[in-house]
Amino acid sequence: MNKTTLTALLAVVLVGLGIYLFTSPDGKVKIGPVTESGAGMAAYIAQATPKELPALSFADGMGVSKDNSVFKGKVTLLNLWATWCAPCRKEMPELAKLQADLGGADFQVIELSEDLKGYAPSWDYLKQVGAQNLTLYADQKGTALDALRAPGLPVTLLLDKDGREIGRLLGPAPWSSDEAKALIKTALTK
Repeated sequence: MNKTTLTALLAVVLVGLGIYLFTSPDGKVKIGPVTESGAGMAAYIAQATPKELPALSFADGMGVSKDNSVFKGKVTLLNLWATWCAPCRKEMPELAKLQADLGGADFQVIELSEDLKGYAPSWDYLKQVGAQNLTLYADQKGTALDALRAPGLPVTLLLDKDGREIGRLLGPAPWSSDEAKALIKTALTK
């Protein structure tokens, strides 16, 4: 099989996987139009009922192992990203602004880096873009994407106070927009 055929086959598989993962119970695909900042908030897919997350394992900046318990007690926006992912880098200032505007006792943005090099390069990048107000963990084993059935980066999950997924968005999004903030505020009232 030549390189062009393999590339085309891979593209078809990824589109099929995306349709499978982002089809609602009523059979409608919930991927919105691409906007200047990515897919926009139209790509957000709400869960019909909160969904338990699979067990995840990752580390903080000191190398201390963490698990899903860090997602409990607050509504959490969990963003999986990597420094080599251009769309991820593009949305990072949006996430930092959202944390600055809404973060506190009831809401947090958590960054889960998928960089196999670990925590340090990801933290260096957050400092470069002025996003050091975000909580950062590193999935150095690279297992979270598969466990969360995420076909690519970035992917962002909205979690309720019990750490259950109530929605997700694949691709970059305008997280500091009024529409995104309304989504978060709605989650805070449940």
